Amino acid sequence: MTAPYLEPSTTEFHHVSVLGPEVLQHLALRPDGQYLDATVGGGGHSQLLLAAMPKSRLVAIDQDTQAIAAACSTLAEYRDRAEFWHGSFSQFDPGDRRFDGILADLGVSSAQFDIAERGFSFRLEAPLDMRMNLQQSLTAAEIVNHWEEKQLADIFYHYGEERLSRRIARQIVEQRPFQTTTALAEAIARSVPAKYRYGRIHPATRVFQALRIAVNQELDRLDALLEQAPSWLKPGGRLAIISFHSLEDRRVKHAFRNHPELQVVTKKPLIAQEAEIQTNPRSRSAKLRVAQRRAEAEKR
Repeated sequence: MTAPYLEPSTTEFHHVSVLGPEVLQHLALRPDGQYLDATVGGGGHSQLLLAAMPKSRLVAIDQDTQAIAAACSTLAEYRDRAEFWHGSFSQFDPGDRRFDGILADLGVSSAQFDIAERGFSFRLEAPLDMRMNLQQSLTAAEIVNHWEEKQLADIFYHYGEERLSRRIARQIVEQRPFQTTTALAEAIARSVPAKYRYGRIHPATRVFQALRIAVNQELDRLDALLEQAPSWLKPGGRLAIISFHSLEDRRVKHAFRNHPELQVVTKKPLIAQEAEIQTNPRSRSAKLRVAQRRAEAEKR
């Protein structure tokens, strides 16, 4: 559905966009271009695009209503050139429109991590939620407290690349129900060996990633975008995707290489420079890949 313009308002939703200069450079902007920001977040990338090209127009998508509200505020001065759409990019239908550039910044925004009640982080006590779209029914609590042990072990292993997935799943089933992020994180920590418990990252990190991916169907929706987005581009238009972990990056790399209508622009992913990492540590894990729709694709 198309979201009505929301008047700027104060919001807790704050997100620092990564790889801004790289995105502008590699989307090959056109003065009067049509662009799609498939994950608008707080609107940082969209703001850069609209400011760089004063006659450009943009469609901004997000499944998080808090993000849409924040983006409306950020992009208030461009309200005549920006259209907002609430929902998952995998459900978007552009109709007859074709875009000069499409951007998707995957994963969880800084704000979603930092707003405790969203339940994405175990640093602060909060309900086990993890929904990007608060209108959906499935939550992390539903998965943790009701899915079978094998299902839990499978998602921990496949979505979190957690090598102790079976052990952790067994302990969760024995100790559930869980209501909060901190209670689950503590139970996970108790279920692993001491040397694992005090390693480089918290032992709940991979499990929380896996739960978030499962709750939001992130990989399935990414696959849908990678299949559909090339046909949304004009010939010569570019698709830019920023990923934050290997599961996403592998899918993007293989899709760009194998899609008959795409030509790879970035043979290796672009990463943040040290200056950006110093001001925004989250950018350290970001990888930007870009592909271009072949000029002959329209003739197929």
